[in-house]
Amino acid sequence: MRILLRVKPGASRTAVGGRYDGPSGPALVVAVAARAVEGQATKAVLEAVAAAFGVRRAAVTLVRGATSRDKLVEVDGEDAQLQPRLEELLG
Repeated sequence: MRILLRVKPGASRTAVGGRYDGPSGPALVVAVAARAVEGQATKAVLEAVAAAFGVRRAAVTLVRGATSRDKLVEVDGEDAQLQPRLEELLG
């Protein structure tokens, strides 16, 4: 399943949840404590998304947006299990 993300680097704590209505459509908000330096925030985002969906880190792949706040990730798993969790996180 592909998921649009809106990243907030430098947050006080890591959190996954909320909705951002951007130009590409609704995106899941991911706040991470890591700064956007040398890919640290992107790495933290992938780890946070994996934890939020209950999958291994290797099951989350960055598709687009390595240096952008707007990212597209691929989460490997059953859509029947991932879709309800996505809707819950979007609020």
